[in-house]
Amino acid sequence: MLGGSDGDRRAAGPPEPAGHHEVPWLEPYPDVLLDGIAGTDPGPAARYEAREAISLAFITALQLLPPRQRAVLILRDVLGFPASEVAQMLETSTESVTSALKRARNTLHKRLPASVVALLAEDVWLSMPPMPQEYQGRDDAARALAAFFGRGHSCQLVATRANGQPAFGMYVQDPHAGVLHATGLIVITLAGSKIAAFTRFDNSVLARFGLPRTLRP
Repeated sequence: MLGGSDGDRRAAGPPEPAGHHEVPWLEPYPDVLLDGIAGTDPGPAARYEAREAISLAFITALQLLPPRQRAVLILRDVLGFPASEVAQMLETSTESVTSALKRARNTLHKRLPASVVALLAEDVWLSMPPMPQEYQGRDDAARALAAFFGRGHSCQLVATRANGQPAFGMYVQDPHAGVLHATGLIVITLAGSKIAAFTRFDNSVLARFGLPRTLRP
């Protein structure tokens, strides 16, 4: 989802890295633990804060959705309400909620890459520890994102927070089963309204955020 649909960009592969880090990476730390909140499940305050991530990472793409689809996407994928509760809030059926969510995800899958690239700072850093390569600059970061994430798979993000910044568990649809498999945690470092750094950690960090290894669509 993050890599875009530009075939030429994917075919070109990632650019030459701007550098290689030589020191161990600091691991992402859940904000709920920094705040002294017991447990790993985000409470109401943490879920409310997660809406910040929408405005920063999804706002452009969200504007392309009809109001009902936008509401369903935020309530289900960002705030984590079950479909039955969303149906009650919107005074509709669970089936209607499920259908609206599917259509909204399909639209974002097609439109989100350009939105994410537009939010990258000119001197953004992209890194994916434990891989040593680092990429700097919007163009190189966009090419690297396309090469590493743009493989045409359906992807879902689950909002959380790490190190005081928006973060997302990333899940990719299994083409042969009705589940999505975790492919890591993305931590976004913000500078004003722009993304100054984009760091993807592997699945080993998911448990501390209460994120599962698989999701049901």
